[in-house]
Amino acid sequence: MATILIANALTVNEGQSIHQDLLIRNGHIAAVGGDLSGKAADQIIDADGCALFPGMIDDHVHFREPGLTHNTIDRLEEKHRIARQTSFANYSFYLGGANDNIEAIKALDPKQACGVKVFMGASTGNMLVDDPDALEQIFTHSPVIVATHCEDSPTIDENTRRFQAIHGENIPISLHPAIRSEDACYRSTALAVELAGRCNTRLHVLHLSTAKELSLFSSMPLDRKRITAEVCVHHLIFSGTDYRDKGTLIKCNPAIKTEMDRQHLLAALNTGTIDVVGTDHAPHTLAEKQQPYLKAPSGLPLVQHAFVSLLEHVHDGVLTVERVAEKTAHGPARLFEVKERGYLREGYWADLVLVDLNRPTVVDQRPVHYRCGWTPFAGRTFRSTVKATFVSGHLAFIDGKINPEPAGKRLEFER
Repeated sequence: MATILIANALTVNEGQSIHQDLLIRNGHIAAVGGDLSGKAADQIIDADGCALFPGMIDDHVHFREPGLTHNTIDRLEEKHRIARQTSFANYSFYLGGANDNIEAIKALDPKQACGVKVFMGASTGNMLVDDPDALEQIFTHSPVIVATHCEDSPTIDENTRRFQAIHGENIPISLHPAIRSEDACYRSTALAVELAGRCNTRLHVLHLSTAKELSLFSSMPLDRKRITAEVCVHHLIFSGTDYRDKGTLIKCNPAIKTEMDRQHLLAALNTGTIDVVGTDHAPHTLAEKQQPYLKAPSGLPLVQHAFVSLLEHVHDGVLTVERVAEKTAHGPARLFEVKERGYLREGYWADLVLVDLNRPTVVDQRPVHYRCGWTPFAGRTFRSTVKATFVSGHLAFIDGKINPEPAGKRLEFER
């Protein structure tokens, strides 16, 4: 593996931004310092004018590989075998919670999966856990973090019936946040938090979408929390007014809500109420997404532009680059106890993203690196550009080109 010197970068790490160099050797960060030009290197990348972040640890993606929703440990290991051969990014997987797999959850080695994923509300796929006894068993006995999708299905079903009585099968997309409503989110999230408190669960609630839910979470330091929360990039950049132009392309569960909700979610990143930022990347074909509201699947392809979309809030003065590093790398690494990743530290794996904060990215449908072939950000200009990414010291992407050699490694956990 090549030894690479990244010179003259603004390193963003652990609350500080410092102009210095970083040396990669044998996949790891060998040195971080003011001037490492005397160190031998096979390749030198001049990062003058660019910021160097620890690589984003996205705690929430759906990559559709192998495309099924089995929830056994054997299937979990099969997914790892596939990823080992094909993944361009480092990876781990959740074991899916179900009404009938508590014994598999009890038998799970804490180092085998990042967590147990529980759908407390029906969404894409068929993984709903709606048996109260099964839910309590999972919350009581899971040996790892329980990560929840929180929406109350009875509330959603009632809202759907109410609007079908008015609109028939032609419900407009603008009513999506009224169907998958604030109340549906709050009821389910409140139940998860109550259960976690009663069962002493290590709970992580995914994709908060409303200001009301924030009242259920603490702003105490992450290391003292038993209950944590995630927000996703699309809930930070889109709001209800975007349904007019984007239509079902931005249909997702939970729904994108109001501008007020968006602003409160952003503010919660600074107060510490929300601990990490993820994507909930969930691709579907354009033909599927352009169907009428009731038939169009929920989910957006987001990983390619996630980081530059988040940096828009830095340009707007809402977040700092240090906060971005905290919520995309440090926080997930600590929350999931990921071994030797998430920081720019000597001896850690060299997972890095190099960003030109002053070079715009003009988004079109080409080049989009998704098999689904589209992005909800088409037509948008972001004020930053990702220049390069490194995956375990491997130069995975530079100046718009992806290295065709998969270099992803299975994440290890210090549990």
